Amino acid sequence: MRIRVAPPGGRTEPPEADDAAAWITGAVPDGWFTEPPEVVIDRDEIIIWGRLAPPELGADATEADRAAGQGGRIAQFREDTRDARIRVARQVEHRYQRKVAWGLRCGDTAELFTHLAAPVMTRLRQPERQVLDTLVDAGVARSRSEALAWCVKLVGRHTEDWLTDLRNAMTQVDELRRQGPTT
Repeated sequence: MRIRVAPPGGRTEPPEADDAAAWITGAVPDGWFTEPPEVVIDRDEIIIWGRLAPPELGADATEADRAAGQGGRIAQFREDTRDARIRVARQVEHRYQRKVAWGLRCGDTAELFTHLAAPVMTRLRQPERQVLDTLVDAGVARSRSEALAWCVKLVGRHTEDWLTDLRNAMTQVDELRRQGPTT
């Protein structure tokens, strides 16, 4: 595990988490999920997404019945595994120096809990502030910060392919930097 030290007055970066998905998959008890957990990592947080088998409700179940059954399955799993999830999260937080959140998917239902909301500072000029204020005035958001979060979600939803390509390109650049020049 490598810890990077920030320059004076700067932010200390957490250790690399390249092996986090494999480590977490090994730490999660067998039988919890129907497939290996999906692990999403940024510099502040690690989200562990698990998939649960939907409950058997029968052929005459309505969409509302299925949603209620899936919600019940998630709620029961969350309650039944609380202590064990806390133990795993503490180990992950210690190893990777990031907060841990858990999310569950069951059928079409997804629920993320105990996740981090990180403050982000930005400077906006008047045209950008007017966009946020319009969203607040229209009741889409309660504050400028909520309006900005809404905008980020919207951009992320509509540009996911582009963002995925950009992330892949950044990964390739990081790998080339690690390799260094050949002589």
